[in-house]
Amino acid sequence: MIRSPEELKPVLEALRADLLENVESLKDTLALDGTGYTNHQADDATQAFDQAKDLAIRTSSEKRLQLVEDALAKFEAGTYGRCDNCGQEIDLARLEAIPYTPLCMACAEAREYLRR
Repeated sequence: MIRSPEELKPVLEALRADLLENVESLKDTLALDGTGYTNHQADDATQAFDQAKDLAIRTSSEKRLQLVEDALAKFEAGTYGRCDNCGQEIDLARLEAIPYTPLCMACAEAREYLRR
């Protein structure tokens, strides 16, 4: 259990390192694969599916990496732990669960509600 937002900086730094490694490995995987060069349609379909899956994972990892980078920048600016939308402090339990979250629970729920 964390007692202050500052305790999450090493967690964010470790997460950034993992995400950077993941994104780089997926870049290598996507660059090497090609489709449509075999004699069997099922093999081509499997390869296309794997490429789409890897691309989706890479895109998701890149988005999460950007959120982590933003959170680390907030540490430097002294604004980490404050909601980007309303400016209120984000609950420690939420930060512990999602250390890169830019929104408090109320603003996140409101944004999700508006997307529906």
